[in-house]
Amino acid sequence: MLKIIITWLLLFSVLIAGEIPFKKGLNLYDWFQTSSAGQIQFSKYTKQDFINLKTMGCDHIRLPINLQYMTDGAPYYNIDEIFYNFLDKVVDWAEELQIHLILDNHTFDPALDTDPSVEAVLLSVWKQMADHYKDRSNLIYYEILNEPHGITDAEWNRIQLNIINAIREIDDRHTIIVGPAGWNSYNNLKFMPQYSDTNLIYTFHFYDPFLFTHQGASWTNPSLVPLHDVPFPYLSSKMPQCPDQLKGTWIESSLNNYSNEGTISNVKKLIDMAVAFQQERKVPIWCGEFGVYIPNSNNNDRILWHSIVRSYFEEKNIAWSLWGYSQGFGIFKEGSNELFDYDLNTKLVEALGFVVPPQKEFSIIPDSSGFEIYNDFIGEKIFESSSSGTGLINFYSSLNPHNGLYCLDWSNAPQYNNIGFNFNPDRDLSFLVSQGYALDFWVKGNKTNVSFDIRFVDSKNDDPDDHPWRMRYTVNELLAPWDNQWHYVQLPLNKFTEHGSWDNNTWYNPAGKFDWKSVDRFEIVAEQQSLSGVKFSFDNIRLVDPTTVDNDYELIKVSNFVLNQNYPNPFNPSTIIEYSLPSGMYAKLVIYNSIGQKIRTLFDGFTNSGKYKVVWDGRDDSGLNVSSGIYLYQIISNNDMRSRKMMLLR
Repeated sequence: MLKIIITWLLLFSVLIAGEIPFKKGLNLYDWFQTSSAGQIQFSKYTKQDFINLKTMGCDHIRLPINLQYMTDGAPYYNIDEIFYNFLDKVVDWAEELQIHLILDNHTFDPALDTDPSVEAVLLSVWKQMADHYKDRSNLIYYEILNEPHGITDAEWNRIQLNIINAIREIDDRHTIIVGPAGWNSYNNLKFMPQYSDTNLIYTFHFYDPFLFTHQGASWTNPSLVPLHDVPFPYLSSKMPQCPDQLKGTWIESSLNNYSNEGTISNVKKLIDMAVAFQQERKVPIWCGEFGVYIPNSNNNDRILWHSIVRSYFEEKNIAWSLWGYSQGFGIFKEGSNELFDYDLNTKLVEALGFVVPPQKEFSIIPDSSGFEIYNDFIGEKIFESSSSGTGLINFYSSLNPHNGLYCLDWSNAPQYNNIGFNFNPDRDLSFLVSQGYALDFWVKGNKTNVSFDIRFVDSKNDDPDDHPWRMRYTVNELLAPWDNQWHYVQLPLNKFTEHGSWDNNTWYNPAGKFDWKSVDRFEIVAEQQSLSGVKFSFDNIRLVDPTTVDNDYELIKVSNFVLNQNYPNPFNPSTIIEYSLPSGMYAKLVIYNSIGQKIRTLFDGFTNSGKYKVVWDGRDDSGLNVSSGIYLYQIISNNDMRSRKMMLLR
């Protein structure tokens, strides 16, 4: 406790002096920016990504979160427990690695003005967040709302003050990040009040000249997709003509004035507006976003812009966070697999003042063993690529999973819609096919006389006659009865049949061209008919060697033991787990955390029939205390498996 108090006092004194305890970071976007907690693909980034960023010299991460979508909606906006389960692990990683973590409420639509009624939602979600994280370290920060716009400065400043006060009623320790209206523009900093709370950081965003940083962007008004090759800095001989679609708009006027807007001196002049605010108010200031959209910009110009802006920020003692790590504004080469050890845009990383890690040349190596596609979470280096339409996909259904914490529910899928798993990078499955490997999974369905396809889709190469060919297997009631019970299905890869290809709105019949050496994705598809009124659930989707499949994994129907709810629950520091076995058998009792990692094996061996009580003291296999949170305890016997959840409160 003394260490925490000292750390807080140091942080407080630093903020009073206008300094920030972090300097350079990145936005880890498109991770928690989903329409619900159930849509978060938690395995998209891992603790290793945090380690990688720290080795580059990144001392903070801004985590954009669609916070208002992580709730059950009006009127109470209760935050989903699944969201807390995921975010708690991210907080754990940040604290373990000593990386500052900004929890950015990014519930934001550029096309919609910020409605003053958002105040009620912000009050609800930030009170809950403050209560949940008030006892975590000072490495955690609260950013109230990203880029409020279409709302007056006075109205937003009033709302923001009320949110600050609401947080402080619960948590008077963690630093809050506040920003102006007008899209967090440096132009609007001067309209912000001098909040009396001194444990604040003031933020702004910087994307000037806008025509350069956003050329090719589709979310602007009007769309900048037609605009490309705008240079930086301005050079008359390189200036593009105004696209016909943009003539008569503010874009044309800005292009005509680019000789003034697109200069290095103008960029510094605009940043100086934020510098003046910092010096006049004597408050800490941080640029939470800056960057250049990749597709239509020249890479060398992009690197130069980042170098100039970053250097000037540091000259003026402004901490910064790049938008962002991956994809359109990221630090990877355009069109690459975005693998940290292979695909970094090293000149850009160097321009940002980061340490450039060694890079290797990538080549696809054939998979030599099986791997998991889904088991509570989508597998490593696999990204969701679903087409759900009006259907519903829930990757974290806790309603009767086959085993573990979650299963995958799929309901009311329109015809041709799919659950997609994109391999990144592409995978060479040719060896597995030659060795007789199989795809296996658990499935249950609630309606008879329906079917779906399982398929692999290969990569489309540069050959104009090539297409994304499909290799499929139709799953119907010949393989598993749809009786709302779990059933095991195993499909040898060499029994899949080529289906053809749908490419550029054209159907191509099978041509024997499917390439197991370059598989782009795996899909579960409503191929034969609409699945309206149908619900399928899946669990433990994987590629395996059938000769080594564990029989324990396959058997579920015989309920030959009882696993009771632990007590007390919630508990601290220990709890009792009771189970009973009708006969002597092998049994294993294991504790897992909320993301499926094994924490503690309480028992593993032959057990006589009878009733048993086991005490868990809240420690892992190393004897260390684990943190507060949701845990799962699971017992496995030679022909059954049962799981329950429990809560530890420190």
